[in-house]
Amino acid sequence: MQAALTRELFWLTSTVTLTALFWVPYILNRLKEHGVWPALRNPQPDLRPRAQLAERMMRAHANAVENLVIFAPLVLALHATGLSTPATVGACMVYFYARLAHYVIYTLGLPLLRTVAFFIGFVSQIVLALTLFGII
Repeated sequence: MQAALTRELFWLTSTVTLTALFWVPYILNRLKEHGVWPALRNPQPDLRPRAQLAERMMRAHANAVENLVIFAPLVLALHATGLSTPATVGACMVYFYARLAHYVIYTLGLPLLRTVAFFIGFVSQIVLALTLFGII
């Protein structure tokens, strides 16, 4: 028998899946720029993409992974403690969309909007932490 996902775990799973897919566009760009065999070899740090768009995709993906390390434990701690409020559900949903927006905006090279999207995701993480601490 499979237990149903809580809404927070649903948004965590969605965020993890989204983050897992962020590498696809820049790998497709690498295949286009360098061909199949060079793209499949071990990455070389000095072999940067020629397309600035792909460079920004790589950075956006790395940023998403770095922030997932903060978001995921907070959601798992909520689940482990049985805490679930409209604020935590909302924060998890907002985090997902903020990370999606951050990736798209970063890829397009829009610096101010990128910072706003990042900050919204950060505030979502803070809501989760403050809930765990019993402050909200």
